[in-house]
Amino acid sequence: MSTLLERFITYAKLNTRSDATSQTIPTTQTQVEFAMILKEEIEKMGLENCHYNEKNGFLTAKLSGNSTNKTKAVGFIAHLDTADYNAENINPQIFEHYDGKDVVLNSEKNIVMKISEFPNLTDYIGETLITTDGTTLLGADDKAGIVEILEMLDYFIDHPEIEHGDIYVAFGPDEEIGTGADHFDPSFFPVDYAYTIDSGRIGHFEYETFNAAQATITIDGTSVHPGTAYGMMVNALKVAMAFDAHLPQLDVPEKTRGYEGFYLLHDLEGSIDFATMTYIIRDHDATRFNERKNYMTRLVDEMNKTLDRPRLSVNMIDQYFNMKDIIEQDMTSVDVAIEAMKNLAITPIITPFRGGTDGSKISFMGIPTPNIFTGGENFHGQYEFITLESMQTVAKTLIEIIRLSK
Repeated sequence: MSTLLERFITYAKLNTRSDATSQTIPTTQTQVEFAMILKEEIEKMGLENCHYNEKNGFLTAKLSGNSTNKTKAVGFIAHLDTADYNAENINPQIFEHYDGKDVVLNSEKNIVMKISEFPNLTDYIGETLITTDGTTLLGADDKAGIVEILEMLDYFIDHPEIEHGDIYVAFGPDEEIGTGADHFDPSFFPVDYAYTIDSGRIGHFEYETFNAAQATITIDGTSVHPGTAYGMMVNALKVAMAFDAHLPQLDVPEKTRGYEGFYLLHDLEGSIDFATMTYIIRDHDATRFNERKNYMTRLVDEMNKTLDRPRLSVNMIDQYFNMKDIIEQDMTSVDVAIEAMKNLAITPIITPFRGGTDGSKISFMGIPTPNIFTGGENFHGQYEFITLESMQTVAKTLIEIIRLSK
């Protein structure tokens, strides 16, 4: 078994699921334990400045450059946690020389990954396919990113004759719940630019994301006996329904794509006397993003004017911003990645990312940080898979990025 594959299988078996209900950093102790495993490994590899930051949960380290010429310092980032899906007793399965047919993940439970549902499987015929046993996720998001970074480091350690600049790595927590990068400390990461290794199939590359906000609407109703409710009852749930009906009904995730933004009613809880609505607001364009936030605020004010007293209130927080606004000021990180892909005969698949990455926040800390592929597919569920060959391709891409970072 190759070192890359052995590492991946070992790490995939670790339950490092994050927990949105936890108030600790990281949100789960298993992420700390994984970081300690990685710290020991990269110290054995000979990396310098290996530091686990107990305040933010990030493990950082440096492979010093060996070039006599001025070169770029480049960073690579991957996350320790896995998504909100069963991660207990992960049992990776290896199918060598995959034959392109349906994959029986679990014969006992009759769980089959069918070509009719997942035609993307046929892109990997002949490769070493790695799947779950159908009862958990796999964790290639983002343990594949971690092992690909380590494979790249191994290459430069084993080939000291190849000149390169300083290479920094960071492995951080709680990406899947969107809080990890809030605490990232760029003082431990003095690079010219960086990459999160956290996208999907080979070629996928993102350097623009949504601008994102969350709005919490609270509605104060009046509950009285329905038999005597005339002129007195104000049903908070009905007010909530009316509020949502006043939002653009086509501006929802299920009816938008590409650069189209949306409002998403994520949660609605309550009763006649009190209700809470949680929305997320998304748009790639900063002007439209602000217009969406302002529209929601105005709608609260306008609906309050129609009621006997102000009954609606809104609390709005920004979550992250479109990293393109930073990256487009210096496109070196993008240009280098695209050239690296083309040198390896990889067709870049560049689309606006309909979400956010750790790079969305880190870019606004002064480090342009686009997002590059891990090679995995079907993330966040029981049908997640990746191939050894895809992970090897990613490692080669990271190596080529360093070669080109002059």
